[in-house]
Amino acid sequence: MAVSRACWSRRLKNLVIEARINHGRNSTPSFLIVDSQTVRNTETGCWKGYDAGKKVSGIKRHIAGDTLGLPHALAISSAGVSDRLGAVYAIAQKRRDLQGIEAVMCDGGYTGGDFAAAIKHLIGADVQI
Repeated sequence: MAVSRACWSRRLKNLVIEARINHGRNSTPSFLIVDSQTVRNTETGCWKGYDAGKKVSGIKRHIAGDTLGLPHALAISSAGVSDRLGAVYAIAQKRRDLQGIEAVMCDGGYTGGDFAAAIKHLIGADVQI
């Protein structure tokens, strides 16, 4: 039986809300931490790309999580996709759920006015490097 991506997305959202409440937090965060991870994949992987900074061929995971480490937005791309572009895509996919975010913290790989402007436009949050 195939389960739709939307169904999995709703289930993950509900689990994250439940975990936040169980930890005595609000159901939605006001602060996100964004990062990416490049990993090798098989020779026949359809999204294979090359991350020149890390010298790795494979895929890249772009994740926006809260201070508990719970995921709120994620995207998978070719390793050649920049950290900034992948993060914007991940956040854009979940922007309705992220309207309460006030700040997004990132490392130096996300430096740039275009990235900060995109995040401000999407969810109204300030970017902190």
